[in-house]
Amino acid sequence: MYDYILVGAGAAGCVLAYRLTEDPHTRVLLLEAGGPDKQLQIHIPGAYSRAFKTSLDWDYQTEPQAHLHHRRLYWPRGKVLGGSTSINAMIYIRGNPRDYDGWRDQGSPGWSFDDVLPYFKKSQNQERGPSFWHGVGGPLNVADQIDPNPLTCAFIEGAQIAGLRFNPDFNADHQEGVGLYQVTQRNGVRHSAAAAFLKPALGRPNLTVQTHAHVTRVLFNRRRATGVAYIQDGLTREAHAGQEVILCGGSINSPQLLMLSGVGPADHLRALDLPVILDLPGVGQNLQDHLAAGVFYYSQLPVSLANAAKLGALLRYVFFRKGPLTSNVGEGGAFVRTRPDIPDPDIQHHFGPIHYVHHGLTKLPGHGFAVGPLVLRPQSRGYIRLRSSDPLAPPAIQPNYLEQASDLQPLLDGLKLAREIIYTRAFDRYRGEEILPGASAQTDDELRDYIRHFAETLYHPVGTCRMGADTLAVVDAELRVHGLEGLRVVDASVMPTIPSGNTNAPTLMIAEKAADLIRQANG
Repeated sequence: MYDYILVGAGAAGCVLAYRLTEDPHTRVLLLEAGGPDKQLQIHIPGAYSRAFKTSLDWDYQTEPQAHLHHRRLYWPRGKVLGGSTSINAMIYIRGNPRDYDGWRDQGSPGWSFDDVLPYFKKSQNQERGPSFWHGVGGPLNVADQIDPNPLTCAFIEGAQIAGLRFNPDFNADHQEGVGLYQVTQRNGVRHSAAAAFLKPALGRPNLTVQTHAHVTRVLFNRRRATGVAYIQDGLTREAHAGQEVILCGGSINSPQLLMLSGVGPADHLRALDLPVILDLPGVGQNLQDHLAAGVFYYSQLPVSLANAAKLGALLRYVFFRKGPLTSNVGEGGAFVRTRPDIPDPDIQHHFGPIHYVHHGLTKLPGHGFAVGPLVLRPQSRGYIRLRSSDPLAPPAIQPNYLEQASDLQPLLDGLKLAREIIYTRAFDRYRGEEILPGASAQTDDELRDYIRHFAETLYHPVGTCRMGADTLAVVDAELRVHGLEGLRVVDASVMPTIPSGNTNAPTLMIAEKAADLIRQANG
């Protein structure tokens, strides 16, 4: 018997395993469907896309997207200790303070920016030192990039020529502007949630970690969660919790597991012959994601990350932890308002000094670079649903990209600004032929069609078990599942709306705050 069972060793699960076992009298079981994080492509920052479509990846596909020419989009999600923090681009962004004030105002007291800033700081070891905005001494190392590429420096210069202000810290008193992203690295090595939180806790006798353990359902005694069933080594096993079962599977797996366990929209569950423990219609609803579309160019000078594959770059990394393999690929960025009448940026740009077509899976010859804008606060909403009652079958993922027409215009404006930046004098010595959209795509209609053909996820699905107090909310402000006892969800799925930026840091913050909520409730 354990006190707590954590399902999923991604960002949130690793934080909770670390924090809950700080009390030596608290017994915690952490179950992860993937395996250990031993592969080199996890730890070498510039190699992360080599984890895509491998055993480290759930390798999800969306349903056909009606507004993206009926394409199915590839969604990589980490299936390994550390979850997606073991295969992501390591960008440390918190979003805009108004994002969290909005959570509070939508029915989640205690989640304003003033409430959550201490938890951002608690988890952080900011290499620049402490400040009002940043903390030191926390488990997660946040660092400046070691070797920014000259193409990235040209992007930052070009954006300023185009009228953007330089911003040395997107996580301080203002978000708008252009600059280098800080990264979750330590000494040139990825600092995933597993490296930062889980590994320091592995020696504690009150923490048990089981890998290759695929949880298939939550066990209930009436409406109280008492444990989980899982498959490991081909056998079905059970584990039981005296206090709580805590789902940390993320915005796809957590709603999937709730529905497989009989918690969700009753009609949907009955149609799959699943017993209904609780009719909770919001489970799987409210899916949001950041959609991005980029411009791609050849470089006239051989300075891009294509050099990272050379022996010299590998030796420089192995012996000195420097060079292109320390790159997080998305090195530079910008937060931009596309209209003067809005209070906050509505577009985020990611600049990469490499061809990054189709998640890096499509290899182009030679040297190049790309700028990818995304819509920070999309209005389109989708859902996660079960395809069958088979717990090993992937669920149906329907993000409904661009269902709301208002999501398209900011992307179009972002593409135009990206081109404007690339055609400043900062890029004169580097700028080669535009590969995509290409010189033939100039009108708004042509660019809109390009977006529909080439836009892809930026890996930030959230919202499918959202916080709130209304009839479609899944969890309350303390992340307890409505109508049930002993069951919480702690991951990006509880976000009512998507933060204005990358979602790793906000997910870690949620788990830090959840650890305090859990301890207070079960003290």
